[in-house]
Formats: sequence, C-alpha cells, structure tokens
Amino acid sequence: MLAVRRAGALYRRGRKAVYAYTFARARALLGEAVAVLDSAPEQNAPEVVELRVRVLVTLAYAETEGSSITTGIKRLSEADELLDELPVGPRRTELAGLSVEQRGFLHIRAGNTELGLELLDEAARRLRAGLAEGAGDPYVLASLYLNRSLAQIERSQTNAAIAELDTCIELCEKYELHDIAIKARHNRGYVAHMTGDVPTALRYFAETSRDCQERAPSMLPVVQLDQARALLAGGLVDEAARHLDDALPRLRRQRVGQDAAEAEIARAAAALLHGDAAQARRRARRSERMFTRRGNERWASVAALAALRADTLTALDGDRARPVKIQTKQRNGIHVPRALPATAVRLAEQLRGLLLEDEAALALMLAVRLQIHRGDLAAATELLDQVPKPRVTTPVDHRMLLRLCRAELAVATQDTRGALAEARAGLTELGRARDRMGGLELMCGTAVHGRQLGDMAVRLVLEHQRPDARRLFGWLERTRAQVYRYEPMPDIADPRMAEKATELRLAKRTAQLVRLAGRSAEKLEQQTATLEREVARQGWYASPWGKPRPVATLEAVGPALDGRVLVSFATSDDDLVAVVVAGTGAKMVRLGSAVEAAEWAARLHADLDVLAPDTLPPPIVEVVKTSAARSAGGLDRQLIQPLLPLIGDRDLVIVPTGALYAVPWGSLPSLWGRPIVVAPSATAWLSAATGSAPRGRTVLARGPMLTGLVAEEGPLREIYPEAVALDGDHATVAGVLSALDGAELAHLAAHGEHEPTNALFSRLELADGPLFAYELSRLRQPPRQVVLAACELALNYVRPGDEALGYAGALLASGVRTVIAATSRVGDESAATAMVTYHRSLTAGVAPARALAASIAEDPYRRPFICLGAG
Repeated sequence: MLAVRRAGALYRRGRKAVYAYTFARARALLGEAVAVLDSAPEQNAPEVVELRVRVLVTLAYAETEGSSITTGIKRLSEADELLDELPVGPRRTELAGLSVEQRGFLHIRAGNTELGLELLDEAARRLRAGLAEGAGDPYVLASLYLNRSLAQIERSQTNAAIAELDTCIELCEKYELHDIAIKARHNRGYVAHMTGDVPTALRYFAETSRDCQERAPSMLPVVQLDQARALLAGGLVDEAARHLDDALPRLRRQRVGQDAAEAEIARAAAALLHGDAAQARRRARRSERMFTRRGNERWASVAALAALRADTLTALDGDRARPVKIQTKQRNGIHVPRALPATAVRLAEQLRGLLLEDEAALALMLAVRLQIHRGDLAAATELLDQVPKPRVTTPVDHRMLLRLCRAELAVATQDTRGALAEARAGLTELGRARDRMGGLELMCGTAVHGRQLGDMAVRLVLEHQRPDARRLFGWLERTRAQVYRYEPMPDIADPRMAEKATELRLAKRTAQLVRLAGRSAEKLEQQTATLEREVARQGWYASPWGKPRPVATLEAVGPALDGRVLVSFATSDDDLVAVVVAGTGAKMVRLGSAVEAAEWAARLHADLDVLAPDTLPPPIVEVVKTSAARSAGGLDRQLIQPLLPLIGDRDLVIVPTGALYAVPWGSLPSLWGRPIVVAPSATAWLSAATGSAPRGRTVLARGPMLTGLVAEEGPLREIYPEAVALDGDHATVAGVLSALDGAELAHLAAHGEHEPTNALFSRLELADGPLFAYELSRLRQPPRQVVLAACELALNYVRPGDEALGYAGALLASGVRTVIAATSRVGDESAATAMVTYHRSLTAGVAPARALAASIAEDPYRRPFICLGAG
C-alpha cells in the first residue's frame, strides 16, 4: 500500500529526528505521516493501524517537548484506543508495551517519577514478552532501560541507575544501537557526577561529545548541559558558563523545552557563584515559568529554589564591600525581610512533598541563614534540626552550606570554638573532595565551595579581643593555596592529548603568522579556541594530580626557616594583616586597608609596564621611575616599614594574598638587596625547601623575536660552556621538553603571554609555536630551577582560596623547587643584564634568592623579577 510506505518513511525520519533532539522537525514529519495515513483507503487494515500507533506514540514525546505532558498523554490515549482493532498476539503486545513505555517516560520527564517507574516496569514485561515471541523492536526495549535509569537518577538511586544503564548498553552492543548507547554512556557520566566523581563524569561526557560530533551533533547541547553541571561541582564557573551560553541558543532552536529550562537553572547557579544575584534570579524565574507551562511541578519547584538562593544572596550579601559581622539581632546595615525565611520554609515543604530531599534540605538551610541574620536564633535552631544528614549523593556545595549554617549559629550564640570546629570539619571534607579531582584547574576550582567557611574562620580569629597569631597562621594555611601541597604523580602518557596539543600549537603559530602578514585570523582563532577547550578537558579527567601532603604547622615551618623570617599576608573584608614567623614564634601586625594596598600595587605594576621597553627615551624613563618610586614607597610604608622591628635585616619568605601577588618585592626601598622568596603558602614553601630535585645539566633555550643577550648568546654561553643550548630552529617544543626533563637548571628566554581565563594555557613562544604551562607541569622529572627570563609569568592570576595559578604556578605545583620570573613586563636588554649578573652569582655558589636580590638592586624598577618556591 503506497500510503503505508510513504507514512513509514516519514515515521522513520521522524523517530530519527526525535532521538537527534530536533523536535520541531520531528513534529512536522510525524504530523505529515498522520495525514498520509488519514488518506489510506483501508483505515482498519492491520498495517495501517499498527503504523498509526507507532507514529502517535513517537509524536507524543515530540509534542510534549514543545508544550506540556497533557498534549503527549492525549496522543497516547488515541494510540491505546486503536490497539483493540489489532488481533491478539505478539505484535499487539509489543505495541501496548511501547505505549506504556512512552507514557512512563513522559511522566518521568514531567517529574512524576514513581508513577513513571511503575509504568516502565509494566512496559518492560510486555516488551520482553513480545521480543521473546519474535515481535518487537530492541531499540524500544533499550530506550526503556535508558528511561528507567533517568528515573533512578531522579530518585538518587545510583546503583540502580548503573544497573539499568549496563543492561541498556548490553542490548545496544548486541543489536548495534549506536545512538542509544551514546545516551547510556552519557548517563553513566551523570551518575558519576552525582556521587562526586567529577573527573570520571567529565571523561564520560567527553567521550559522548566525540560520539555526538560523529553520529548525532544535535545531541551536543544536552551533553554540554551536563558537562556544565559537573564543572560547577568542580568550581570551574567560567568554563561552565561558556558551555551553557553555547548550549542554550541551540536548545531553544531545537525547542527542547525541558533541557532548555534545566540549562537556565544551571546558568543561574553559575551566575550565583560569580555573585551576580540579579542574573541568577532572572534566569531562575524564566526557568520556573517554562516548567510551569510544561506542567512540570517538580522542576518548577527546583527553579523556584534557584531564585530563592539569589534572593538570599541579595539579602545577606547585598553589599559585599561592607564588613560581614553576624550579631544576635541583625547583621550590620543589612535588612532581612521577614517574609523571606517563611518563603524558604514553605518551599522546603513543597520540595519534600515532591520527594526532592536534597533540594528541601537546601531550602531549609537558606531559611536557617536568614533567621540567624534576622536574630531569631530559636527559629534558626529549630529549622537546623530539621535538615537531614547528607547522603552519598548530596552535592559538595550543599555539604559546605550545612557546615556554614552550623558555624554561623555558633557565632551568633558566642560559641567561637564551635564555629571554628565546623569550619575545620567542612574544609577537611572539602579536601577529601579535592583529592579526587584530576588536573590543576579542577583542584583549584574546588576551593570556591569552601570560600565562605574559610573567610569566616579568619575573620573570627581577627575579631577576637586578643587575636592569636599562631591560630591565624594555622587557618591561613588550611584555607589557601591547597593545590601546591600535592606531591605530583608521574605523568600517564595520553596520545590523544599530545595529538590535540600539536594541533593547537600549529593553529596558534599559523594564526600568529597570518596576523603578522596583516590578514584576518578570525577563523583560525576560533579553531584555536576549540582546540584549547579540548585539551583542557583532557586534563579535567586525567588521573589525580598527586598525593596530598599535610598542611604545614608552625612547629614544622619555624626550624626550617633557619634564620629567615616568614611573612604571611592576609585580608578580612578591608583589613590587611601580616603574620610574622621567626623561629617558633609568631606575631600579628595590622597594616591598614587592603583596598589601599591593592591600589598601590596596581599603580606600581602599571608604572613598571610603562618602563619596560628598551627604547624608551631617557626623559620619559626618569618621569616613570619617579612615579614608580612613589608607588613603591607607598607600598613600602604600608606593608614593610611596620614590620621592620620584627624582621630586622633577615632574609624573607613572603606569602602574598590577592593583589599582592603582583608586587615585585625587590623594588620596595626597605627590601632593596634583601634575599626574598615568594611562595603561595608556607606549606608550599616548606615542600619546595625540603624536597629533592635533580642535579646535572643546564639548559639554555631561546625563543624567537628577542633583541637582547637574554639566553645562550655571549655571556651565558661563557658562564655555562657545557649547557644544552637550543636556539633558532632547534628551540622547538619537543626539543625543549626533552632537555628539561631531568635538568638541574633551565633558563628559558622567550616571550610569553598570560592567559587569565585558563592559566594552564599561559605560554612561551618557541620556534614552532607555544610551549603551554600544562605541558611543563607534566614532566616526569622537572628541573630543580627554572628561569623565565623575558616575560611576566609569575604568580599573577589568583582564584578563590588564594590559589595563584599561572605558568610559574604550574611549574611549582609540578615539583620545580625554584622559579625566577617577572611580575610585570620587562625589556629584553634589562632582562639580559639582570640574568647575566644573576647567573654569575649562581655559579659562584650563591643561593638563588640572594643572587637575584643583588641583581635586582642594580636597577630595581626595570628588573621586576621575584624568586618563587624554595630560593
């Protein structure tokens, strides 16, 4: 029959469009199939009835995604009425199972999980029976197991979800059902994300993404949505936001209502982590309206919770510049509306009624914080008692919020010891989550979830009538620069990553040449951005970075200083303080406004950038040097002079904070000629100072486009006559990496560029393209010392938790004991003369920090180098 053949072809194309998430096209094709069947001469013929049932069942899903579940259920009811027209037998059993399976899935998508599971159980029995009798489609049965896994995921039953997915994948492999297999592996990643295994989740999502690009590109936005959720769990907020901003327009074009609305909630979460409550609220309310139109009460409630989080942030942290001091009545200067905690409690009850336990707990915790800040401690205590104990699948940010609620309540009742105990337990728990992460970026990102707990602990110590410097030192070490306390593990070679890195290097070099030729490199830049994301993702699901070392104690640091003094700077709100450690003792000094210090540091950095060019006319040099001296003097008066009675003329180990990472300490007048080591934390310094490192060859590598005697030419060749020298066409990425592995000293003279959006893509330019920071960070035996002689690649990108990560940071984290680098731009000639002086002292047996101090003192404003690590 011609009508059946035409309708059948349309049905197959429509079903393919559904599984490709192109629902508008699916509705058009399936609607046309219905119209063709309406024209069939024999409406009651079994083949016409059977095909109409299949079309209606598939159309139910496509129409639900475009409107509401009511529309889809109506189509399924039409299909069920037709079943009585078919003879009893395997085919009718199979079609009945197909209809029940779709009905169950629609209920799951609408949030009616328990009813959906019951329907899927019934459908599974019918479909298996039909398949056993030789009738039925294994595609439908595999889809059923996939949908059951979604229901189990909604119920947080991870083991059950994995069992359903394994059964689905087994069927897919048996019957070569590639597109469903892609979705099943994707859901395995989602289950890993639920249990906190972010690297495994990202690995599954990356595999799914590659499969989608080859077989089902329209599924990519859904993959991006779940990737973004995992990235948010890992604290990579910017990367998550980019995924969602890319996925949302595609989901809207495909008219995938459910996933588009879920993506809005995830984007609201990213905005919230950035402190943008207005955007978070706007997106959450939009999502709530979308779910309400779809008749999905469960997800509408989740969206309402996202909006409540934004309202809570506005109420509690509306002016983030103000001091945050919890009082027994109300927080200073911030009014918490009476209705807001009541709204949170009502929403918690609604979420609990919908069996959303984690979400209900979150709403209760928001109510707890609001009542604390209103001063109603009795209500806060009562609500806190109702918050259930976290489950295995409870997200790490929810766990940290529970700790914060307990700590804030303790503060409000003057139980400082209890508050600090909660902060300590929370940060320990967060540390266990960090230990599971792969790659530096994820390890750094995790700190965002403990930021409020750490800030509270530091603030409590400082607000004590007699602040204890020893206790403050301990909390600073517990809260900052945790990535540097890991002992790196040997690299596991990843051919795919190496291949992508080579492609990226070639694209970067080609784009550079095109720009130099005066042509547009826009397409090449888009290609490099795509490759950068691919290489970065490889690092996310790599093996764990390393084995964690214990946080350094004052008792361990003091003796290791061996006559030096350690100065650890810290801020709380606008208060800047320094903990000065000498021997086994510690003292705290208040240093005024953190904002003022940051302004001086920014001015000095700008002055030194202007001063960098070698060809600057002498009159301008003098003017800029005068300005630089004024900025350096301002910093000196605020940061160093108050400490002089404690530090005397001794060598220093400085642990900066925030904007102070950009300070070239050797340019401050009180520190001219003084040996100084800069470290991300005392723990990082102790690890570098006491660690082992190779001794042996020296490597001199010179990149292109340098004008001075920065590397192997002239004096440095004389100083190191037996060094491995790589220049010109020999200074390739592969050649330099090979020479660096196992070297004692590496002098890398090459222009570089810092990448603020992804510090591991900061780079040095070599003969055949950029040498990225992440490549150096994976050396099996990193050099003892690396000198970055011609670029500003010191620790100058600071993430939450005072995690300073960049080119130098990646080197320190990978096991390099000492890094010499500049904090601002430096001219080639200035770098050349500074390095000749430095290396001559080094070969005379002078320690790196002392050798660098003598070199900087000759011209402190044009040699903005610092010694990082051990010194």
